[in-house]
Amino acid sequence: MNKRIVFRNMDHSDVMEAYANEQLKKIEEFLEHDRDPIFIDLYLEPSHVHEHHRVELHVKSPSYDLNSSYEHEGLGFYDILDRVIDVMYRELREAKRKNHDQEKMRGRHDDIKKER
Repeated sequence: MNKRIVFRNMDHSDVMEAYANEQLKKIEEFLEHDRDPIFIDLYLEPSHVHEHHRVELHVKSPSYDLNSSYEHEGLGFYDILDRVIDVMYRELREAKRKNHDQEKMRGRHDDIKKER
C-alpha cells in the first residue's frame, strides 16, 4: 500500500501527519484485502488568511478510483480532515456494495441462461 501525505503551502507538521495517519487507518483497514497496487494520496492545504482550509483524498486501486475533497470556511483543519475521511469511507463501502451486487446479478444471469 502506497500512502502519501502532501502539505501544500505549509511546512511539514509531525503532529498533523500523525493525526492524518491515525485517521487514515480506517481507510487502510478497509482496503487491506484488496489487490495491490493501492495508492492513497492525502493533500492538506491550509488557508493563512481565513479559516478556509482544503483537504483532498484520492484512493486508487484495481477495484476503486475515488476522490473526496472538502473546503469550507469557518471549520477547523482537523474537522475538515475528519469529514473528508468519513466521506471517503462511505464512498468505498458503497462502491464495494455495488460491485458485490453486480457480481451476484452476473451469476444469476449466467444460471438463467444455462436453464434456457
